[in-house]
Amino acid sequence: MQKRVLREIFSWTMVFVIAFGLAIFINKVIVYKVKIPSGSMENTIMVGDKVITFRLAYLFSEPKRGDIVVFPFPDNEKEDYIKRIIGLPGETVEIKKDEDNLVQVYIDGEPLDEPYLKEAMILNGNTGPYVVPEGSYFMMGDNRNVSADSRVWDNKFLHRDKIDGKAILKYPDFEWIY
Repeated sequence: MQKRVLREIFSWTMVFVIAFGLAIFINKVIVYKVKIPSGSMENTIMVGDKVITFRLAYLFSEPKRGDIVVFPFPDNEKEDYIKRIIGLPGETVEIKKDEDNLVQVYIDGEPLDEPYLKEAMILNGNTGPYVVPEGSYFMMGDNRNVSADSRVWDNKFLHRDKIDGKAILKYPDFEWIY
């Protein structure tokens, strides 16, 4: 009887140990959660939203324009940032007014269609042209008027190997429940 109880306790302990180890593995290698601290990605991702990030998204493919990624801030790698990929390796990014006097992002001289922007961009600060080096990306937030992004960073470009993961799912902060 006592051996049977000990065997049952051992089996349950092993289940919990394996589940805990699996959870840590998934969090460190496959996905992780980030909480959004600023409004630089509004209205796509709101302050306080949480985002599930897939670490293996670019294991067999390259990042694409429009992908939202999490990475260490190039000017201070102790901070994590989340921004949208705008300029791809080898492209020239420029920000200028179009024929309707609206501020527009241009990629290799062609206007970029950006339906996700929160509001019209105000032309201030550096406007390029920025030539994106091989293996790097030009990053911008969706709320351009408050986003600290590639336009103002000292290190203008994000190296591909610094991308921690691609945002795949957002959900609101449910802190009001508890």
